[in-house]
Amino acid sequence: MRDFLPAEKAQRERILSVIRASYRAHGFDEIETPVVEDSERLHAGLGGDNEKLAYAVMKRGLTAEDLAAAVDPLELADLGLRFDLTVPLARFYASHRSELPAVFRAIQIAPVWRAERPQKGRYRQFVQCDIDVIGESGPVAEVELITATAATVRALGLEGCVIRVNDRRLLTSMLTILGFAPEEFDGVLITVDKLDKIGQPGVLAELRERAVTPTAVDALEALFTRPVTMELLPFGEAAIRKFLPEGVDPVAVAELATIGEAVNDVLGQQVVQFDPWLVRGMGYYTGAIFEVAHPSLGYSLGGGGRYDGMIGRFLGTDVPAAGFSLGFERLVDLVELPETGATDAAALVHDADVPLATLAALQSALVAGGRRVRLERKPRNIAPLLAQLEASGFAEYAYVTAASTLDSLEFRPLG
Repeated sequence: MRDFLPAEKAQRERILSVIRASYRAHGFDEIETPVVEDSERLHAGLGGDNEKLAYAVMKRGLTAEDLAAAVDPLELADLGLRFDLTVPLARFYASHRSELPAVFRAIQIAPVWRAERPQKGRYRQFVQCDIDVIGESGPVAEVELITATAATVRALGLEGCVIRVNDRRLLTSMLTILGFAPEEFDGVLITVDKLDKIGQPGVLAELRERAVTPTAVDALEALFTRPVTMELLPFGEAAIRKFLPEGVDPVAVAELATIGEAVNDVLGQQVVQFDPWLVRGMGYYTGAIFEVAHPSLGYSLGGGGRYDGMIGRFLGTDVPAAGFSLGFERLVDLVELPETGATDAAALVHDADVPLATLAALQSALVAGGRRVRLERKPRNIAPLLAQLEASGFAEYAYVTAASTLDSLEFRPLG
């Protein structure tokens, strides 16, 4: 949990305003959901490992006997803080479907909470910036999400970002061809997801230690070590099939190629790249998955994918859905946006004997004229005050005495 000083908060708000404006320009509408959800909903098996990091809210009126009798701590909770924005969105859509368009494009920008071990880029309270398309089963949803995200990253001034894409159907198809048993898939994918951290030797060693099908691990090793270069341009079916064993899901290959080709064509550059080992840890993904990477970072700036089975858990009827989430805290570490409108900010530095009515009248008149105005009592040494005002985004100041009027104020630049 962190505090933010005024300058930090102002910078965060400037970045958020750019993100909101970009998302809205791409046809998405912002919604808001509560910070708490029913505990059963948060622990319904939809959030993967993040469910284990959820903060529980204990029931009111618990007695000592209740505490002693509980076998599972979750028996004592009926609510919990949301650990992401996707589960609340699924519940929101199930509750308001009749009031929403057939294809609903949602923006959610809000804090979430996880019992993480705090480190750079990972906090217990952090902001997520999500866009989701609900009700669209075709790849147009993925194209919209990736295009809007790429445009948003560019609007923030970040150059060189790449969106890596894969498909969960390709991953499971590949595991089947390699010879892994279906009950091994989840564990194998968790290990493969560590590829960028422990490398190919580490992945193979961990799989062998876990005693999964030995011949399948040997087949994976052969796939790792075959002489194939990572030249993926231009993006297309041939480039995708080049890295996969024979017999992978042809529908998934075709859809992924369509998505990548469309986005790269629209943006006029090779923003989308196929990554055959991209996994994404959330178990609810059912199709295309993606992450946005920046060359200066060893971790992603955000990710998402298609999750067609989630909303049906709440609604009773399956509804296609896909989403993309930007990690706001990681963006803040990279982006520096200049303050706008600073020329309109001025301080009124006044003597101690200036009547309050005079100060209030001067401030109100300047604010009515469209300026940002702060009242500051004149100290003995004014230099530190002026430096602080400039650091806070103020551009000018004027001295105020008991005799000052609006017409008599003389504004001086701080810089």
